[in-house]
Order: sequence, then C-alpha cells, then structure tokens
Amino acid sequence: MTTFVLVPGFWLGPWAWDEVAGDLRSRGHEVTAVGLGHAPGDTAESHVEDVLDALPGAGGPVVLVGHSGGGPVCAAAAERARDRVAHLVFVDTGPLPDGVAQVDFTGPAAQERIRAAITAHGTGQPMPDRDGFAALGTSTEGIPDALFEQVRARSEVEPAGVVLTGVRRGTPDPTLPKTVVACSFAPDDVRGAIEAGVPGFAGMDGPEWAFTALPTGHWPMFSEPRRLAEILHALA
Repeated sequence: MTTFVLVPGFWLGPWAWDEVAGDLRSRGHEVTAVGLGHAPGDTAESHVEDVLDALPGAGGPVVLVGHSGGGPVCAAAAERARDRVAHLVFVDTGPLPDGVAQVDFTGPAAQERIRAAITAHGTGQPMPDRDGFAALGTSTEGIPDALFEQVRARSEVEPAGVVLTGVRRGTPDPTLPKTVVACSFAPDDVRGAIEAGVPGFAGMDGPEWAFTALPTGHWPMFSEPRRLAEILHALA
C-alpha cells in the first residue's frame, strides 16, 4: 500500500482526480487529493504551502503527483519536505527554475492572451473554452464535449498571483526518484529540450529522472483516468 497525494493544475479542484483516486483506492492505496487556493490574493508560493499542509507528517513518505501548473508547485514542496516525499511525479508538466512563472514559460502570443484575459476579468484567468486552449497551444484531446463543459462549469478562476508569479526553489535531491508522464508531448521532445538547455528542462537529465508516455491531451485524469491510474500504481 502506497499513499498518493494528487495535486491539480490550474482552475481545478480535488474533484478533478476522482476517477484516478477511486481506481488507486480500489488497488489498496491511500489517496489524498489536494485543493489549491483560488482566492484573489493567492500566489504560486501560497500553493506550495497548500501542498505542504497536505503532506502527512507520519506514516511514511508519499508519492507526490502534480499535474500541469501543479508540477512546479510540487517540485518546490518536495525540496522543502524531502523526508515526506518518496517519489515525485509530473503529469504533462515539469519543474520551473527559481522564480519563473507559468506564464513566462509560454510563447509571446500565448502570454499576450493570458495577460489580456486576466486584465479583462480583473483578478485572475478564467478557464478558456476549447478554442481558447487551441489558441494557447494546449491540447484538450480525448475529452468528450459534454465532459469538457462539465469540467469548465466546475472550474474556478486562477488567481493572477498564481499565473504571474513563480515559486522559490530549493536544491533538488538527486536521490529522489522523479517521473514525467508525458501526455500532450512525447518523451523524446523532453530529451530534445534537455539537450538544447531549455529552461525548465535542463535540470531533468539526471539518473533519477524517468519518462513514461501516455499519449492523449493535457488532462489525462479526464481523457485516460484508468491508464493514468495504472501508471501511478506501477510506480508504487
């Protein structure tokens, strides 16, 4: 039996993991799905605190899983609570350098769209529709229209401070196993970015890194929940 702590990406709550969590529990694991703050004053750093608060203080280290915008947050949390994390998993995401915001990791056109959406809303970025995600270069492949609309209806506005600020990084521990579940990109794409020294990927070339392909869109917890659960179970 393994304890998993599942962290969602932008706009989502712990409910995003319901199918994956249910599958893992049926295999005998304990699962905690984390709710990250969506108050207007929240930041990427406050999301790190949310994850740290969710890590159990007893019962042994956990498998910490971060999806999308939750990935850099989990990387920072693992560096601050190394003794409570046994394995770090990035679902279609990865760590970012110290202080680099999620928006900074996108191209100029996407940055312009994101900042315009925040300005139009006032306090944060609402979840885009399918066309909006396509314009940002984010794949919604594999999610039926009805399910996508249900997810979007339950989504929360991502606070500007989360989108526009980065986290304070510590020193990565090379003894901590780290796995990337590559969904909307291929493992070979990551390896090419590592070799090219792309920020956010350059530090992913150590022996503790492994890459697993799960070809689908950016939200495998909705498009391929059973297969994602199987991958996580295998890591346990």
